[in-house]
Amino acid sequence: MSNNYLLNGESEPLIRQPLLSSQRSIINSTSQVAIVGANVCPIESLDYEIFENEFFKQDWRSRGVVQIFQYICMKWLLCLMIGMIVGLIGFCNNLAVENLAGIKFVITSNMMLQRRFLLAFVIFFASNLILTLFACTITAFIAPTAAGSGISEVKAYLNGVDAPGIFTVRTLFVKIIGSITAVSSSLVVGKAGPMVHTGACVASLLGQGGSKRYGITWRWLRFFKNDRDRRDLIVCGSAAGIAAAFRAPVGGVLFALEEMASWWRTSLLWRAFFTTATVAIFLRAMIDVCLSGKCGLFGKGGLIMFDAYSASISYHLADVPLVFILAVIGGLLGSLFNFMTNKVLRMYNVINEKGIICKLLLACLISIFTSCILFGLPFFASCRPCPPDAVEPCPTIGRSGIYKKFQCPPNHYNGLASLIFNTNDDAIKNLFSMNTDNEFEFSSMLIFFVICLFLSIFSCGIVAPVGMFVPIIVTGASYGRMVGILVGKRSNLRHGLYAVLGAASLLGGSMRTTVSLCVIMLELTNNLLLLPLIMMVLLVSKSVANVFNANVYDLIMKAKGLPYLETHAEPYMRQLTVGDVVTGPLQVFNGIEKVRNIMFILRTTTHNGFPVIDEPPHLEAPVLFGIILRDHLITLLKKKAFLPTPEADSYDVLRQFSSDDFAKKGSTKRMKIEDIHLSEEEMGMYIDLHPFTNASPYTVVETMSLAKALILFREVGLRHLLVIPKIPGRSPVVGILTRHDFTPEHILGMHPFLVRSRWKRLRFWQTFLEKILSGL
Repeated sequence: MSNNYLLNGESEPLIRQPLLSSQRSIINSTSQVAIVGANVCPIESLDYEIFENEFFKQDWRSRGVVQIFQYICMKWLLCLMIGMIVGLIGFCNNLAVENLAGIKFVITSNMMLQRRFLLAFVIFFASNLILTLFACTITAFIAPTAAGSGISEVKAYLNGVDAPGIFTVRTLFVKIIGSITAVSSSLVVGKAGPMVHTGACVASLLGQGGSKRYGITWRWLRFFKNDRDRRDLIVCGSAAGIAAAFRAPVGGVLFALEEMASWWRTSLLWRAFFTTATVAIFLRAMIDVCLSGKCGLFGKGGLIMFDAYSASISYHLADVPLVFILAVIGGLLGSLFNFMTNKVLRMYNVINEKGIICKLLLACLISIFTSCILFGLPFFASCRPCPPDAVEPCPTIGRSGIYKKFQCPPNHYNGLASLIFNTNDDAIKNLFSMNTDNEFEFSSMLIFFVICLFLSIFSCGIVAPVGMFVPIIVTGASYGRMVGILVGKRSNLRHGLYAVLGAASLLGGSMRTTVSLCVIMLELTNNLLLLPLIMMVLLVSKSVANVFNANVYDLIMKAKGLPYLETHAEPYMRQLTVGDVVTGPLQVFNGIEKVRNIMFILRTTTHNGFPVIDEPPHLEAPVLFGIILRDHLITLLKKKAFLPTPEADSYDVLRQFSSDDFAKKGSTKRMKIEDIHLSEEEMGMYIDLHPFTNASPYTVVETMSLAKALILFREVGLRHLLVIPKIPGRSPVVGILTRHDFTPEHILGMHPFLVRSRWKRLRFWQTFLEKILSGL
């Protein structure tokens, strides 16, 4: 793919090319590579289409009323279990973060009170470094697929991209433990993204009945033997992750609908809502336990419920222009955040390719720099006297709060330390808090904004389970507070409300979702009166940011090489037919094929789907019978369902198998052709492929527009799309379209003239706009 972006014969600089540009090729293969977590690994497409072969039809007809009722009940039972488990993980996650960080801050604060600043710095520095190094070490050595937020990988999976190891027990374990320690290490990272991946892991493991590798299996759970049912469960798990991270059940459902899922239907909406409702009820029960003082240092387990405004909010028409300008700037900042994040991730990839030691050293450098910045900058901020009408005890000593004493004299507090020397959740609470218009200076807020912006960008790429949802909220809230301080008395809005609107604007500018973010912000602040302003801010910031680049998760997916298919087709696809992008060589099987031929083709190719053709003397001309999957062929070879002569005997063959034999295995249970060992006699026998072949595959004529084929491929959720000739000839099938054939890199690599024509159109519009602007 290194020659896919050619403009006038010159290649783009390395920093502008996809991370995997040197590892792709134009030759079509259903097995590609991408960066999943922190490692490069092979990826494949998922079979969201029901594979309707004779064996499937027979198995489906054999199901009775009891089995169908059990199948339906299991869907709801699994949603209940997902909600309870994800709710418990979210609660324990928050509780552990608040107590780990709380112990660190309490010990450091005690040293500060004794004026032992150097010892306080050493404790703060060492604890942060140890926590960061622990999170990165277990990620790099145990489960590299757990690195990052995981939202991009889950979103790609729900679009039809599968990668080994993204939903394993090891990934789940590392995601939970690594997220706790990384967030507790004072890095400007969040736990919302990892919670989405955690929820997806829980849903996937329950859907496949556990993990055979670790001896944790429940046969009564193994009702979901196909990718379609598991996809629905993972959507519910993703929604539960957001609900557990923010206590936002409705927002979680909408986030899964708007950002994560590529396919949606009403029945899935009901189950996702039921899952998030279970999370909300479970968290409410856990909060009651915390209110009794049994949750350690911070009392409420760190559950985000900012409740910024419990009183009524009054705003007037004169405030709308200011909010509009805030949204425009927020959209610009969001696109800048995405741009810089994309560049930093590409730079980190060059470092990470050098090995695990370099990955760990990079994380240690980020931790050291962060600790020095967070501990050192508050010394340069001025101390302020405690307000007489303080909303809480001032100064704050030994716990979270707005009035951090830090190095200040008695009855004084350090405004910058109140923001920096806290967990991200408590910093957001301080920024969102009402009746605190005079507690923070503009200089402190500006410093905090710059720190959060750059530290969040440089921290999100380390080899640890870290997210960027909460850091964007913190950065946006500080930006909103700055606007509130600058506006001052000229507006009826409080500074805390400006912080909420600033957070919404940066979220809209970075993540580009509207409905889900609007509801999440309302559930965070617990006030419906904010709805009109938040709606306007999100719409404006998203529209402004869309002019410059895509949302942050799409940019990360593209940088990692994950072939995500968008809902729309690119304009140049209208100029091509499917015959223009089909590549070979095409491997086909006869309806009754010799074992030797099957073994040879499976060993010499990496394709996952093969057309099955019936040829003379049984028919007058070759006829396409259907398509058979690689996994099914390996299953037939393992079971040795052989025939001594090339005569069909479907009835006896079907009796040798059960539905479990063809059930989709977990992500670590890939069947390999290298594990098959046959004698010379067996190699000379035959296999009847007809009962195991999908006799009704989706097909398109070779003259069909590539854009129309893309819409069909994506909307149905296909893995293989057969291309048949317009005019019947010697071969009944021209080729197979896979996900790789629809990627811009593949298409533009085969047809570079499309790049040049697109570049000419861009130059035309640039010249046109320049003339208009010069005339003005």
